[in-house]
Amino acid sequence: MPSAEHITETVNRYISLVAKGTADDIVELYADDATVEDPVGAETHIGRQAIRGFYSTFENMERENELTLLRVAGNEAAFGFRLTVKAGDGGMVIEPIVVMAFNDEGKVAAMKAYWSPENVTQL
Repeated sequence: MPSAEHITETVNRYISLVAKGTADDIVELYADDATVEDPVGAETHIGRQAIRGFYSTFENMERENELTLLRVAGNEAAFGFRLTVKAGDGGMVIEPIVVMAFNDEGKVAAMKAYWSPENVTQL
């Protein structure tokens, strides 16, 4: 099982990469057979190729990201963050709560993001 320190480092790296990294950078954090459900209730992306496609949708947008809360327990992390995405004259701020489960190799095995339109502010 990965250590709490490793999980914390991975979450912080995820926050940094969502702000400034590429889809390829982000997908390196995930296990080959990982799942991403963002937001919960939407299509689940299974495997690194599908996850890469999900993150590539905002790769060319201006982004800022701030971790607001982090809790690590066992092989999971729950965290809140504030993502600001700007495109053209507009943009939005999304404030999800994310739960990540990690495999024995320390890779993200599953990610679920809890948010809805009520957690989005248009800029």
